[in-house]
Order: sequence, then structure tokens, then C-alpha cells
Amino acid sequence: MTALWSNAEVDFRDEVREFCSTQLPRDISDKVLHGQPLQRDDYMRWQDILASRGWLAGFWPKDYGGQEWGASESYIFQEETARAGAPWLLPFGVNYAGPVIFTFGNEEQKRRHLPGIVDNSVFWCQGYSEPGAGSDLARLSTKARRDGDAYVVNGSKIWTSMAQWADMMFCLVRTNSDARLQQGISFLLIDMNTPGINVQPIQSIDGFRHLNQVFFDDVRVPATNLVGEENKGWTYAKFLLGHERVLSAETGKARRLLARAESAAQARGLGKDWRIRDKIARFEVDIHALEWMSLRLLADVTAGAAPGTESSLLKIRGSSLLQEISEFSVDVLGPDALAYDPQMLSDGTGIDEELRSMGIVHDFLFQRAPTIWGGSNEIQRNIIAKHALGLPTTRV
Repeated sequence: MTALWSNAEVDFRDEVREFCSTQLPRDISDKVLHGQPLQRDDYMRWQDILASRGWLAGFWPKDYGGQEWGASESYIFQEETARAGAPWLLPFGVNYAGPVIFTFGNEEQKRRHLPGIVDNSVFWCQGYSEPGAGSDLARLSTKARRDGDAYVVNGSKIWTSMAQWADMMFCLVRTNSDARLQQGISFLLIDMNTPGINVQPIQSIDGFRHLNQVFFDDVRVPATNLVGEENKGWTYAKFLLGHERVLSAETGKARRLLARAESAAQARGLGKDWRIRDKIARFEVDIHALEWMSLRLLADVTAGAAPGTESSLLKIRGSSLLQEISEFSVDVLGPDALAYDPQMLSDGTGIDEELRSMGIVHDFLFQRAPTIWGGSNEIQRNIIAKHALGLPTTRV
């Protein structure tokens, strides 16, 4: 793909590769490459390293501590770090809360919250989905009632990733129950140490705790933590989701997972099996096609266009392709996939080959989630049907 990049972009790609090869801690990349679960310290150590280089929030404006990367630099950074085995760059502060705050927040909110995101000292989580409002987020029912100089929040959020580690949450709450659904929502910043917040774990299918349900019982949030205008939170939520989907293809991760599947096939004497070779070749073509789609969207964004339904296409195809590759990887393992033990994988006990197989199974189980988070693929298909194809959509 070198011919597609300018000389400056090629130099930046090489710089990111060199940085990963020298600065990415080996014990962390080993966990990522072998499918072992990461702990808070793993994420924070890598993000501290990025923060010291000024790359944690590279696409942010320089006034707020960023590098003012364009879409191309952001894409290159994401792809190269993923291929190198770096942890997922946690998006909650850098990609979500931060851009909302520096775009819609007041000066005091910028001074108070942005430095802690840029220097990686504050861990954020996202309070969006609820038991009765997941993909249909506008139906959220967690309420915030104004009481003097504070909002009193009651309700719950669910599927809240890494809330057990979080210092702050950006949260959508209903501040007007009489208004049209999308018009009665506000965007609050909530300190997770506030009395009345109860974080309960949810064990996911892979046997680990990534998810939580968060309960709010008369939680008092200073009114100064309201971002923008009251009842205008849906506007900020849509802005945030646009940031979430533009770089959702994850072709670097797809290449990494496919290389691991090919290595597993070689280790089992299946490297020359024509069926295996055919599947790998098809996946390589799919990844190239997805990358071209990503680059076309990036070209449009760089030219000043807003992400349209193409971002929904990236979300659908990128998440589905990760699932297909991880499922193929488990097929390659055959009976070796049956001996999955989350505790053994977490502790790193057992023989290397056994742990490598468990890591593949772990990634397969975890990859059930991407077609759901960030707006389920069913919802993305409705968006495409309605806004790109002009077809009527129905609520199931």
C-alpha cells in the first residue's frame, strides 16, 4: 500500500513501527499476541509510554495536548500498533469524552478534564447502554433531576466496559421525560467515587470480567459537570459515535489474527492443505478490500466530508471479518480448542502450546462482542437501508 501514501506518511509509518519495536513492552505484546487477558496495569503502562511520546491523543488539537494528526496519520497509527501486538488504545477518554469536551464543553471543563486524559492519569468509562436501551439508545431511562447546584441521578447502565477500573464516566441521562425521546437527554460527567454508585460485575462468555452493570442511587452530580446544554445530549452522543466508527475496520488486527491462524495451521501439519490455503487467501483478499474501503472513507474525511453511511459499512464488515477469522482459527485448532480454562490462561500456567490454543479460543469468544458494541450490526444495516438506499425500516 506504500504507493498510496505521501513521503511524510511513509516516514510516519516507519516511525510508528520503530517506536513499537523499541518501546512496546515485550510482556504486554506477548499477552496480546497470544490472546491472554490484559489487566489495568497493562493498558496503563502502554498508554503512559504513548503519553510520554505525545501520541496518546495524537489527533487532538495541539492547544489541548495533541499532535493534530489527520485521518491518515490516525489510521496508520492504529493499524501499525495493532499489527505490532499493542493493546487496544482504550477509547473512552481519548476518542470519546475528550473530543466531546473540547468541542462542546466550557473552558473550565476543558481545564479540569482534558489534561488528565492526555497524560493518562484519569481512567474513563462510557455510560450509554441500559437494560432496556441498548442499540435503541434513545429509549434510555436513567434520570437526572436538577436539585439546586446538582443533578440527582437514578437508574442503571449495563455492558459498561472496564467500569471497575474507572475514575470518571461520561453518561447519557434523561433530564426531560416529557420531551421527544432524543430531545430530553443530557450529557453528564460523573466521578465514579461519588456516593450512591454501585458497580456490579458481569462475566462475559470468555470467562473474564470486562463488563459491568452500574447502579445509581440518588447520586449527586455537580451541575457544572453538564456538558453543553441541558437536553442537547443526543447531539453530542451522535458526534461521539461518528468518532467511534470512522476507524472501526481494524485491518491491522485482522492481519495479526490471520497470521496467527496460519502459524497454528503450520504447527499442525495443515499448512499445505488446499482448503486451509484457500480460506487464508480469501481472508487476505477480504482484508485488502476492507482496507481500500477504509482508505476511501479517510480520503473523504481528509477532504472535509463528514462520515456518512460508509462508516456503518466499515463497522459491519470490520467486525464480521474479525469474527470469521477467529472462528477459522478455532477450526484450525480442532480438538485442541476444547481444553479452554480461563483461570489457567489468566495465570499463564501450563505448557506453551496449550496456552497458545487457549489464547486463540479466548479471542474467538471475545470477538462475539464487536458486532454488538458501538451500535449493533443490525442497527447499522437499518442505517444503510434508510439513509443510503431509501428503504423503509421496521422495528423488531
